[in-house]
Amino acid sequence: MRLSHLNHLMRGAAVALAATVSFSAFAADMPGKGVRVLPIKSSIAEETFQTELVMQGLKDLGFEVGAIKEIEYAAGHIALGNGDATFMADHWDPLHIDFYEKAGGDAKLFRKGVYSPGALQGYLIDKKTADKYGIKSLDQLKDPKLAKLFDTDGDGKADLAGCNPGWGCEKVIEHHLDAYGLRANVTHKQGSYAAIIADTIARQKQGEPIFYYTWTPYWVSGVLVPGKDVVWLQVPFSALPGERKDVNTALPDGSNYGFQANNQRIVANRAFAEANPAAAKLFEVMKLSANDISAQNLRMRDGENKPADIARHVAGWIKANRATYDGWLDAARAAAK
Repeated sequence: MRLSHLNHLMRGAAVALAATVSFSAFAADMPGKGVRVLPIKSSIAEETFQTELVMQGLKDLGFEVGAIKEIEYAAGHIALGNGDATFMADHWDPLHIDFYEKAGGDAKLFRKGVYSPGALQGYLIDKKTADKYGIKSLDQLKDPKLAKLFDTDGDGKADLAGCNPGWGCEKVIEHHLDAYGLRANVTHKQGSYAAIIADTIARQKQGEPIFYYTWTPYWVSGVLVPGKDVVWLQVPFSALPGERKDVNTALPDGSNYGFQANNQRIVANRAFAEANPAAAKLFEVMKLSANDISAQNLRMRDGENKPADIARHVAGWIKANRATYDGWLDAARAAAK
C-alpha cells in the first residue's frame, strides 16, 4: 500500500472518529432531540411563568416543546394519565390527590420532587370589619347578622368570592359550607376567579366589607396584604372531602385555615418520564420559590401580562439564577447517560 493512500485512509478514519465523538457529545447535550412534549395548564394565567420555565429547560435539552394547552385540573390529570399531554407544572399536593388517583395514580402518572413548597389557601375578610365585629373564625358567619355584612347582591347572605368550577378548592369549599353549618348564610360565588377577585378588590378600595378565598403564592396577597388590609379566618376544626377526610389541616403554629399547606409539583405522564430520564430528572430537581412566583404574578397583574412579557420574565429569571438553572440541566443530562 502506498504511503499516500495510507495517509488518506488515516485522515478518513480521523474524520469519522471526530464526527462520531461530535455526534455523541451532541446527543449527550440534547437527549430530548426528536421527542415531542405537550405542556398543559389550567385557565389561571399566572401559572404560565412556572410552566414556561419548565418548557425552556426541556427545550435546552433538545425536546420539541409544543404550545401550552389550557385544560382544568380534573380533565388535565386524565389527559396526562392517558398520554394526551406530557406534563403540568402546577399539580397541588395534596389538594389534587383525588384528581391524581382518578387519573390512574402512580401507575399512570409521574411526580418526584417539589417544584414550589409551602403554598397556603384559605378565607379572608377585610381587617376593618374583622376588628369592628371581632370576626376571627369562619363559623361565626352562622350568625345571620354577621353574614349579612358581606352581602353583595341583597339576599341577606354572605357572598364568598370563591373558586372556579373544576378546581380542587371548589370541592373543599363546598365541603366546608356543609361541615361548618354555613349553607343557610353563605353563598359560594363562582365563575372566573380573575373577574371575581377584581370586583372584590374594587369593593375593598371603596371601603366595603369583603369575603374571599385565595391562595399563595399569588399576586392577590401583594395587593390585599394579610395583617394590614385583610385577615385570615380560622376554621373551628379540620374538615376535608374524599381521601383526606381524616387529615389535620392545622399549621405548625396552631393556625387552621381549613386547607393543608400544599406543595406545587410537576406531574407528568409516567410512560413519557420512564422513556425520557433526562426530562424525568429535570421535573424532579427544578425548584422555584413562592416569593419568585408571587413577584412575577404581581408584574402580570400590573400590566406585564402579554406572552412577550412572560417570556422576558422567564429569561430574566434564568439570567439571575444561571448557576442553579445550569445545574438542573447538568443533572438531567447525567440522568440520560
